[in-house]
Amino acid sequence: MNTIAVVGGTGPQGKGLACRFARGGHDVVLGSRDGARAAQAADELAARLGGRGGTVAGAENAAAVTKAEVVLLAVPYAGHDALVTSLAAALAGKVVISCVNPLGFDQRGPHGLDLGGTSAAETAQGLLPDSVVVGAFHHLSAVSLNGDADLLHHEDVLVCGDDPEAKQTVMGLAATITGRPGIDAGALRLARQLEPLTAVLISINKRYKVRSGLAIHGVSGS
Repeated sequence: MNTIAVVGGTGPQGKGLACRFARGGHDVVLGSRDGARAAQAADELAARLGGRGGTVAGAENAAAVTKAEVVLLAVPYAGHDALVTSLAAALAGKVVISCVNPLGFDQRGPHGLDLGGTSAAETAQGLLPDSVVVGAFHHLSAVSLNGDADLLHHEDVLVCGDDPEAKQTVMGLAATITGRPGIDAGALRLARQLEPLTAVLISINKRYKVRSGLAIHGVSGS
């Protein structure tokens, strides 16, 4: 089992993913700018797990990253570049998963931000030349992740990246959430389509008052 650091682990999506990974037997370190806040969130999560699965700890972001083989970025897009740059040395040699969604909200609803022909995941890869970045977990609702269902059977996790081995690692992690491996969605550049698609799901969920997810049919194992 891997040790997974979740940068942004005190936020709803980060905490939800951390909980799912820990329930799947992985050791998890929640990262935050505030180490004390991360430790408190880790204690709450450990109490919720009740001794099941892997261990849960909390630390300041840089310290959390150094403890892990795999690092998940679950942070708001605002401030993303500066945070990733500050952690570049600590992230060297690690698999970095980006589930960052660059979204905007206005009176017409959610929408994907125009990043000028790139994506948050690709930007992270450019800032982390000594790491391998994989895009995944963009479309999983924080509400569902923090819910009581053992597995999110109605969801598929789409995984994009340029390193086959790193993608396989992340696809395996997806099984701790959905009960089946993630789906190889292609190269990292396809994060340009995956990230803003989250805005579509948010809009659907708001309109129909549901917690819809993304499921791919016709793929073996899905």
